Amino acid sequence: MTDNSEPRIRRRTVLLGSGATAAALAVGAVGSRQPTAAEDETDRTAPVAAAAVCTLTKELTEGPYYLDGALVRADLTEGKPGIALKLALTVVDNSTCAPLNRALVELWHSDALGEYSGFVGANGHQEPDNGTFLRGGVLTGTDGVATITTIYPGWYRGRCVHIHVKVHTNVTLTSDGSFRGGRELHTGQLFVDEAITTAVARVSPYSTNTVARTTLAQDGIYGNGGTAAGLMTVTGSPSAGYTGSLALGIAQG
Repeated sequence: MTDNSEPRIRRRTVLLGSGATAAALAVGAVGSRQPTAAEDETDRTAPVAAAAVCTLTKELTEGPYYLDGALVRADLTEGKPGIALKLALTVVDNSTCAPLNRALVELWHSDALGEYSGFVGANGHQEPDNGTFLRGGVLTGTDGVATITTIYPGWYRGRCVHIHVKVHTNVTLTSDGSFRGGRELHTGQLFVDEAITTAVARVSPYSTNTVARTTLAQDGIYGNGGTAAGLMTVTGSPSAGYTGSLALGIAQG
C-alpha cells in the first residue's frame, strides 16, 4: 500500500509563521521533549495562536485512500487499538490571520498496522472493514480550532507516518452524521518527528507491524514540501499518549 504516486495538487494554502516566529508559536516545528512525571498525565493540547506573519506553502497530495462522506465527530478511533493522539488544529484566513469559524477539518489515516478503512488487506492485515475507522472531522469554533481525538498512525509500504487533512467551508451536515457539499479549501498531510515514531514503534500493537518503516528522510512526499506544510508540534509519551498542534492558514480567494 503506497500513496506516493503523482500528487494531485489543486490549490495553494499558507502555514502560519516562519523561522524563529514559527518555532515560538509551535507552528511547523516539533517538540520531541518527553514530559516530566507530573506532565505525563496532563493533556497539554492547546490551540496555536494566530501569527502576524503568514507564509505561503504548497499543498500535498490527497493520495488514493480518500473517501467522500466522512462522519462529523470528534473521536475517530472506533475502538482501534493504539496510542492516544489528541490534535488541536487552528485554521485561519491567510490574508488577515483571523480564525475561521465553522470550517470543517477532516482527517483520515491508517491504523497501527498500516490499514485504511475501506482498503483493509493491502498491508497484509485482514479484518472486517466497516469503512469508517480513523476517518472524520469537526467544525472549528470561533477561535478557529478543531479538536480531534484519534490514535497515533501506523505505517505502510513506501510512506512515512502521516495523517491526511482537508479543510472545507460551507458544508451541509446530514441526518446520518456525515457532511456533504461545501467548498474544499485545503488538502495536505500532517507529520511527526521521527524520534517520536521510533518510540511508538517499540510498543504494541505497532511493534507487530512487520512492514519496513519509511522514515521522514526517505519519504518523497514529505521531502517535496512536507517539512513546511505539516510538521506538527507533538508532546507526550507512549504511556500517557500524545498531543499535537498545528496552525494552517487558508487562502479563501
